[in-house]
Amino acid sequence: MYRSKVDGYVGTGLAMVGGVCTLLVLTIALFLLRESWSVVQGVGLRRFLTDSAWNPTEKRFGLAPMLLASVATAIGAIVIAAPLGIGSAIYSRFYAGRQAARIQRAIVTLMAGIPSVVFGLWGLVALVPLINKIMPPGTSLLAAMLVLALMILPTVALTADAALATVPMPLQQGAAALGLSREAMIAHVLVPAARSGIVAGILLSLGRALGETMAVLMVAGNVVQVPTSVFEPVRTLTANVALEMAYAVGDHRASLFVSGLALTLIVAALAVASWRLSEARSHG
Repeated sequence: MYRSKVDGYVGTGLAMVGGVCTLLVLTIALFLLRESWSVVQGVGLRRFLTDSAWNPTEKRFGLAPMLLASVATAIGAIVIAAPLGIGSAIYSRFYAGRQAARIQRAIVTLMAGIPSVVFGLWGLVALVPLINKIMPPGTSLLAAMLVLALMILPTVALTADAALATVPMPLQQGAAALGLSREAMIAHVLVPAARSGIVAGILLSLGRALGETMAVLMVAGNVVQVPTSVFEPVRTLTANVALEMAYAVGDHRASLFVSGLALTLIVAALAVASWRLSEARSHG
């Protein structure tokens, strides 16, 4: 009886915490919508995608180059980080000794806690000059991709490692009994069995990459344009908000909240996709 009461209290408390979290997310979304509504109503959403330039003081609200830069930067970072993170997880789970795997996971976890401004400083001091030697000016889409890839690599590696850890042991034993080599067992049995968890982690990492501000602001160059190569400077939506919010007023300020609302919707869609994959994995 006592245990059932405790379980009931714990369940109620957790439900309240979940409700508060949900309420906070909805409050933020409604706040963004309220702050952006005046310019959405007056200008219309279409112009944010079709205007030829970004200059709100002259009633030009073209967010498309910055939206494209945000998506391109995040996707480029994922393309770089995903194979490295999955490879790190496979090594620590199936190849490394117990002590080596423990050390590697500790290093990856520590790397996940490094502040983004530190990655930005490293990119600005070490990476940008290196890219500048190949193709000026150095601050570019490529620099942003590489810095973001380094930032999200721990998330990809840790989520992939956790997904591989939940693969049932009988599955691995059955593959070994069939005479599969370790490489074949990993490639054709274990990784496919953990695929939904790995993809869910990649989607969450993509959401983090889309929302990153400081490191990207420091290395991307902050030029509002559609890049024709990875060596050209770009400005992301998050960097645009950080650069202009301090002095923006009126429709200019409201249009920056449109940027925040767009990013929130994209990240929410990624979170829903990740949740659905996790659900499919737990019921698969």
